[in-house]
Amino acid sequence: MPTKTVKIPGPDHPITIEPTSKRVVVKIAGHTLVDTRHALTLREANYPPVLYVPREDTDMSLLARTDHSTWCPYKGDCAYYSIVPGGERSANAVWTYEHPHAAVEPIRNLLAFYPDRVDAIEQLD
Repeated sequence: MPTKTVKIPGPDHPITIEPTSKRVVVKIAGHTLVDTRHALTLREANYPPVLYVPREDTDMSLLARTDHSTWCPYKGDCAYYSIVPGGERSANAVWTYEHPHAAVEPIRNLLAFYPDRVDAIEQLD
């Protein structure tokens, strides 16, 4: 079994995590899945920013844990949820790092969404 390489963010691959200044609302199939003022924005290297939201502000009854998992050398093991009302389009649409590396500890247990697998991710005043 191959060893998982752990990488530390740095000048060649920066990662920053900051509080999001706006209210974040995620909608799918007529449901408000998330409504929070406690989101974090993770910026990683040249990737688009990703919003991470607390589970407490998410309607977890609309999510189903899947067996899908991935590995990120900068963040760790990643688990996934599907959004039930979203159907096939929303399979493995939500990801979470439940035991992230120390460098990204603030995203522990928060949820992130693929924008093309939900109806809207809005940032409101």
